[in-house]
Amino acid sequence: MKIEALRLLIREKLEDGRLPHERISRVQSRPADGEKCDACERRITMAQFVVTGTILAGRGSIQLHVQCFQLWDAERPRAIASPQDSAFAADIARVG
Repeated sequence: MKIEALRLLIREKLEDGRLPHERISRVQSRPADGEKCDACERRITMAQFVVTGTILAGRGSIQLHVQCFQLWDAERPRAIASPQDSAFAADIARVG
């Protein structure tokens, strides 16, 4: 999946609540065991690492590819802004 398409998918999931905005209290990384990535929804193969993040206050956890985790963490602050934010709207118009 292209990086910009992945970034937009993560933004959508942040907007509609499929991915959390909250910071995580604990991060673990280990070789994957075929888990599904909560961001891109693709399998995390055994040749890759899975990053598991526990949400603050014990509200659950997420499992992501390393790259998906990095994008999710970078996009969280942007997603809190209004979807009408000009940077966000411009990105959607460019990819759409």
